[in-house]
Amino acid sequence: MKKTPNKVVLIGAGAVGTSFLYAAINQGLASDYVLIDAFPQAAEGNAIDLSDTMSVLPFPATTIKAGDYADCKDADIIVITAGRPQKPGETRLDMVAGNAVIMKTIAEEILKSGFDGITIIASNPVDVLTSVYQEVTGFDQNKVIGSGTTLDSARLKRLIADKLNVGAQSVDAYLAGEHGDSAVAVWSHAVVMGQPISKYIKDGKITQKELDEIRDQAVHMGYKIIELKRATFYGIGAVLTRMCRVILRDEKEALMVGAKLNGEYHNDDVYTGVPAIIGANGIEQIIEWKLTQVEQKQFDASVATLKATLVKAREAIK
Repeated sequence: MKKTPNKVVLIGAGAVGTSFLYAAINQGLASDYVLIDAFPQAAEGNAIDLSDTMSVLPFPATTIKAGDYADCKDADIIVITAGRPQKPGETRLDMVAGNAVIMKTIAEEILKSGFDGITIIASNPVDVLTSVYQEVTGFDQNKVIGSGTTLDSARLKRLIADKLNVGAQSVDAYLAGEHGDSAVAVWSHAVVMGQPISKYIKDGKITQKELDEIRDQAVHMGYKIIELKRATFYGIGAVLTRMCRVILRDEKEALMVGAKLNGEYHNDDVYTGVPAIIGANGIEQIIEWKLTQVEQKQFDASVATLKATLVKAREAIK
């Protein structure tokens, strides 16, 4: 069956999914969009609401509709944001059992549809649920991608930029590992305006203590937003839009996505946030940075946390 050009299916028509879809439609990423939700009326209502933008946006889609899993068959990308939302005071890992069951059900339905495109997952805990999805479907691991620490890294960049009074796009700084509390700040590869962050420390423009505090702020930013307005969705919506863009346009951009490790960074058999080249084939290359001993130890601990949580997820879906 011939594929519909640039067809994107969204599973989970809540705040995260629809924020992504609105941004994607604004950027003209795809011609056709399908919304699937456990509550069909939510998918239908959002499809109608989004369709109302087609006569006023500069890049209108051809179709925006509610659908079902049969619509996955000829999709280029499926974006999964479905799952129970995070509650105030709750960690992402606390959500694993219930959301693992939801992810298994979604994975089985997608598998039955005959889908052979690329899947992007943002449901939390994203590293663990991406592993669950890939294990249930058996899909090529390079065509199953988690949102990883792309959002965490964006938060880190913004906070560093604010401290140094530079534009956020002038900062290259990254969090790796879990999208969550154990994320690792890779200071050895942080660069501002073309200069390593260590030079800014040496010049007295920022201290290591301040950087460590910024790391903590970036890691816990989601909790703060949830306390203030009960959910985060614009930031992750923008991240998902960017991931779709680099795939559909084959931009081969390096992003901090959730990729499955097979010996990289001395770890394996788990999805976690690492730098990778993303293009039309999904994850085209994992970039393996040389970490400091401290960074490697922290990364190993983060992966160990994810593996322990993955065991719980596997138990939940037996």
